[in-house]
Amino acid sequence: MFTSSSFDKTLKIWDTNTLQIADVFHFEGTVYSHHMSPIATKHCLVAVGTKSPKVQLCDLKSGSCSHILQGHRQEVLAVSWSPRHEYILATASADSKVKLWDVRRASGCLTTLDQHNGEKTKASSEAANTAHNGRVNGLCYMSDGLHLLTIGTDDRMRLWNSSTGENTLVNYGKVRNESRKGLKFAVSCGCSPEFAFVPCGSTIAVYTVFSGELVTMLRGHYNNVGCCVFQPNFQELYSGGKDCNILAWIPALREPVPDDVSDKCLPQQHLNPAYEDAWSSSDDEG
Repeated sequence: MFTSSSFDKTLKIWDTNTLQIADVFHFEGTVYSHHMSPIATKHCLVAVGTKSPKVQLCDLKSGSCSHILQGHRQEVLAVSWSPRHEYILATASADSKVKLWDVRRASGCLTTLDQHNGEKTKASSEAANTAHNGRVNGLCYMSDGLHLLTIGTDDRMRLWNSSTGENTLVNYGKVRNESRKGLKFAVSCGCSPEFAFVPCGSTIAVYTVFSGELVTMLRGHYNNVGCCVFQPNFQELYSGGKDCNILAWIPALREPVPDDVSDKCLPQQHLNPAYEDAWSSSDDEG
C-alpha cells in the first residue's frame, strides 16, 4: 500500500495491487503533512499534521483516528517518525516550536526544542522554548535517527541532536524559505559527507549536513520546487515542481585520475560512465 494526503482534508490509503482506495480518513482542516514510520513493527500509526494544533494519529489496524497529541498552539506543518525508535515522533508548527513525542506516554511530549539551548530561558518554563523565529514548516531525520534537521520561515536551517535535544549550532547561512505550507526537503543516506537537499525557488540547494557548506544549486525545474525525496538504494534524488515535472538526479561520477600523463591525450568520454557498455564481445577478443 501507499498513502497520500491533500488539501481536500483527507488522508487516503491505497492498495498498490489494485490502485484502488482501501481507506479514507477525514479531517476538519487542511492536511499539511503525514508520515508512516519506516521501522515500526508494533504499531500501524500514520501521523498527520493539519490546520488544527492537535497532531492526529490514524491507526490503520482499527481504521480510527482517536489518538491525539496536544501541545502546539497553531497549525502543524510537518511530522516525522524517528527512523531509530518506533514510538518517537517529531512535529513542527507555525507556533515556532518543534516537539518530540513518545506516543506511548499519556502526557505525550518528551521535549520542546530550544534554539538557545536553555541559555535565555533558564528562569522560565519549557513553554517559552522556540526552535525558530518564525513558522517551522520542515523537518527531517538523518537516516540513523541521531540528528534532526528543521527549517523555518526565519530563513534558517538547524541541526539538532535528537537524543539530547541540543542545537548543534551548525551555520548554514541564509536558507531561503518562502513556503506558506510544509516544505518537503530530503537528506542523503550512505554518502560521505551526508547532504541536505532543500527546495529553493526553482532550484534545489545542496548543503553538507554537518559542516553547513552550500555545495551547489541544482537547476532543471522551470517553476518552484515543492518537494524532494532521496532514494538510498540507487543514490538518486527525485524532485517535484509546479512546472508539472518530476526530475531524477544522479550523482556525477568523478573522472578517473590517469596513471600516466600520456593518458591525457586520449579522447574524452562524454557519456556518463554509469551508462557505458563495459562488456566486450568475443569478436573483439579474437
